[in-house]
Amino acid sequence: MSRSPDFTPTLAAVLLVATVVSGAIPTVAASAAGPTSTLAAGTTANATGSTADAASTTTKVANSTVDASNTTTTTPDSTTATSDSTTTPDSVTTRVVNSTANATQPPEIVGLVPNPTADGDAGELVVLRAADRTNLSAWALADGEATVRLPNATVSGRVAVSTDPAAARNLTDARLLGLDGGLSLANGGETVRLVRGNETVASVTYRDAPEGERWHRTDAGRWQWTPLGATDFGVLRTGATEARAFVLPDAPAVPVETLRAADRRILLAGYSFSSPRVADLLADAARRGVEVRVLVDGAPVGGLTRRSAKMLDSLVARGVEVRVLGGPRSRYDFHHAKYAVADDRALVMTENWKPAGTGGHASRGWGAVVRSEEAADRLAALFAADADWRGTQSWSPFRRGESFTSAEGPPANDTYAGEFTPENVNASQSNVLIAPDNAEDALLDLLDSADESIRVQQVAIGGPRHSLLQASLRAASRGVEVRILLSSAWYVEEDNRALVEWLNDRATAENLSLEVRLADPRGRYEKIHAKGVVVDGEAAVVGSLNWNNHSARENREVAVVLRGEEAGDYYAETFDADWEASAGGSGNGGPNRVPVGLLAAVAVGALVAIGVAKREVVFEKSR
Repeated sequence: MSRSPDFTPTLAAVLLVATVVSGAIPTVAASAAGPTSTLAAGTTANATGSTADAASTTTKVANSTVDASNTTTTTPDSTTATSDSTTTPDSVTTRVVNSTANATQPPEIVGLVPNPTADGDAGELVVLRAADRTNLSAWALADGEATVRLPNATVSGRVAVSTDPAAARNLTDARLLGLDGGLSLANGGETVRLVRGNETVASVTYRDAPEGERWHRTDAGRWQWTPLGATDFGVLRTGATEARAFVLPDAPAVPVETLRAADRRILLAGYSFSSPRVADLLADAARRGVEVRVLVDGAPVGGLTRRSAKMLDSLVARGVEVRVLGGPRSRYDFHHAKYAVADDRALVMTENWKPAGTGGHASRGWGAVVRSEEAADRLAALFAADADWRGTQSWSPFRRGESFTSAEGPPANDTYAGEFTPENVNASQSNVLIAPDNAEDALLDLLDSADESIRVQQVAIGGPRHSLLQASLRAASRGVEVRILLSSAWYVEEDNRALVEWLNDRATAENLSLEVRLADPRGRYEKIHAKGVVVDGEAAVVGSLNWNNHSARENREVAVVLRGEEAGDYYAETFDADWEASAGGSGNGGPNRVPVGLLAAVAVGALVAIGVAKREVVFEKSR
């Protein structure tokens, strides 16, 4: 996977044709417990991942009869699935006369791994789904260059076949069978057919296979690429709990106090790490016998700085385990989450572990300490799934031969008057959201449920068509008051200003209850780095998820939703203060909104400047 400062996902045009002459396609339930999923049975990919484009189709042969002496299968006319729609197979009537091993109802092709990370693509595999007690020997797989007969084995459900089963063993949890022959899946794409004699009974076409990813059909009927080993966590919903709500730069002591109070475990996950104060705290905890583990991204935008490397070196030297995500086996483009587990408390933030973030020396950020064993255990399970994944390395071997970059200037050291003190708030429920597993869908549901108000504070938004912005526009169209405050930091100001003007113009033209502003810190903080939402004053979202497709669908992100008036009021109050401070700024709504006639022209330029499909957002700038 490529990494770029603009986080622009490369959306390869994927053409899929799956011709199936078979029985009904059963559904596979998604796992709520969240084990690491592979190409195996029980795996359900997140529907927010990269999907096939609008050219993708699912075609079914009408009124096809296969071996009428045993099985008659009838399917309706063809249907079409695109990335914006869900296709579920129409009903299928199947009559099986012979109750012994089923040799006439063909299996389905439900997944492929054409481009494993091993040398020579060792471990390529095809996943089939078969009816109960199906003997596979009647069928073969063909790729245009070779035809390889399936093994003489009776199977039920999902089974994977590979010409190199030893290399494929770690790529799937399904039953794995060997193939005798030279079936080779092209990385550039091809059509794989399931044949019986001269008859093709099923086929799947893919293009441009990404390394280390699987092409598979989701429960919704779509085909998509998903990294091997991607997790499948469901949304965790706890009961009533207490949380400590805080914002930065006002309350930098809260993360420190939370970690310092731990006497059993500290699991710290971040995008980057360069905080001397937190490093000393972690080392002290390790000396006291606390289990301390740190997990960071191995290739943040701009590279790992020498300052960060020195800090991580010092942690390892003082007995702290440091793990690094990245490399060819990486399941996600960036480990962008910012959280910690301290005993039975879950600390979730929008800010990085550095002076500008948790140190309270620059950014406006939101944070919450959730006092819930359930929430802490869910994040501990996530930490283990990521830190113990085979694509993760210990820091010491990772840094050997690694080059590090210079930091952009000295560490942030500005001071700000604390306007908002932390508060203990009661929540009727807390939800733990994880991307790319479930966060986007959960946030869409939350925004679509809004009745009165939506407040959004973000670094930037990936463009007018982004799903979460579209949900906010839907809310505004039904009378919900929507306010969006975006960063005016130099690296996003031009794009944000264009989007602000475009949205305010649309609000005027369509009489929407929507207003968007660029932030004016007025000396209260340096720049917005928060990724926060408040819905109806009763649900607050705090976490690392930026409003762009890359963050929601390609990165590891974590957010928590605190439900209840106390939590909603706290973050709404801080938002409202930042909102009022930003009134009247250039490009904002209100009295100095650009006249509608001029905005019509500006809107066109805004769309060009934003480059809807060209650019997402610059997540981080080292400081």
